[in-house]
Amino acid sequence: MKKTLGELADLVGGEVVGDAQVAITGISGIEEASAGDLTFVANARYANLAQDTRASAIIASPDIKLSGKTPAIRSANPSLAFARIASIFHDTAPLYFQGIHPSAVIAPEAVIGRNVTVGPLTVIEGGARIGDDTVIFGQCYIARDTELGQGCVLYPQVTVRERVTIGNRVVIHNGTVIGSDGFGYVQVDGIHEKIPQIGIVDIHDDVEIGANVTIDRARFKSTVIG
Repeated sequence: MKKTLGELADLVGGEVVGDAQVAITGISGIEEASAGDLTFVANARYANLAQDTRASAIIASPDIKLSGKTPAIRSANPSLAFARIASIFHDTAPLYFQGIHPSAVIAPEAVIGRNVTVGPLTVIEGGARIGDDTVIFGQCYIARDTELGQGCVLYPQVTVRERVTIGNRVVIHNGTVIGSDGFGYVQVDGIHEKIPQIGIVDIHDDVEIGANVTIDRARFKSTVIG
């Protein structure tokens, strides 16, 4: 992929200083960059590194002094601008099977939205509702009466227990368990007697949850994330 510096500046709302037509073909750290790369300086402590960089252009905030020999995009938030440009050159969208895999087990009572992907060996129980454009990778388990919003991504081996509510555009990484039991006990005559955890978990819109995370359901009401 090739973009001009001016095109990239327009995408992030920055201002070009120098040649707006310089070609950018990739991104890199300021010390590792080479011709064709765009790099960034977010802290004035590292401004000296910009003087010797081999990058074709630099993103920097307006208050950072640059030599002027290398074209630049001036941005109030260079880290954010660099992150957005990075997403253009390095597509992080995963490759996945599209549609409902024949090995998936979906209860007849489950409600599946439009353009939903369900990977191999995933189980979706009755009463579950899956929103449009959601991607559920292989070997996931979606329990009864759960609700997943639109545009969610569940990576392999995610477990969503019963009655959990998940909003729109939520990303859950591998091996995470949502809605597991909270392990409440009371001791009676030296014996631990289990207290039922009857609450739920409520994950709001635009939350991202890392790998191998456990979020227990509440004892009575809701565990709320987001």
